[in-house]
Amino acid sequence: MFNLVRYTGLYLAALALTLWGPTLVLADGMVPDTSVVIVNEADGEASVSVTNTDSKLALLHVTLEDIPEDSAPLLFVTPPLTRVEQGKSQLIRFILQSPTPLTTQRLKRVIFEGMPQGRANGQAGHARVGVTVRQNLPVILHPKGLAPNRTPWTGLVWSLKNQQLSVNNPTPYVVRLAQELTLLPGKGSALLPRTYVLPGETLSVAASQAQASTVQMQPATVYGFAVAPYEAPITL
Repeated sequence: MFNLVRYTGLYLAALALTLWGPTLVLADGMVPDTSVVIVNEADGEASVSVTNTDSKLALLHVTLEDIPEDSAPLLFVTPPLTRVEQGKSQLIRFILQSPTPLTTQRLKRVIFEGMPQGRANGQAGHARVGVTVRQNLPVILHPKGLAPNRTPWTGLVWSLKNQQLSVNNPTPYVVRLAQELTLLPGKGSALLPRTYVLPGETLSVAASQAQASTVQMQPATVYGFAVAPYEAPITL
């Protein structure tokens, strides 16, 4: 029977064991110093420090991703690929390149991926699997002159008609919240298609009941931390 090596704190190792059975699993990780990247238009750029938590040299690959609703090329990163020694950090710059001034917050995503280098050959009789850990973070582009808003979800407008629950975001802020919604009074429910509502956007989803006066949501701060549930009035 093959030996198993577990790496404490890296859940992907346990996942790999489950998926691949009796193999020797190695997990590597690049850890950014933030849970969200905020690029202020007033500054023109932002920086994130990424640390190689692996025990060996690794390549750090940084990739920007558009969300399906916004494919405008507003940002670039440097360096996109670099070597990072064990326990060392690399500063990644996010540089704004919008051709026109921002009027609302914009949402992108960034992936930090560590690719291990110089692994030793597997021992005889052991299967060896290298696991790279990808950190996928939101990137928020913040317009110049727009005041910070710690509770942007309070600006959402909700309506319910023919068992269709709609939410409109008339604000210039990206609102992040859990997909699961509760309709009150009662125990009605609805499920949003994703965990954000963009500025100026309206989302409509099926609701499990035709009447309600309030929707209870689980909002998240700009850094992705859940806060107390929030109840908003529904316009019938």
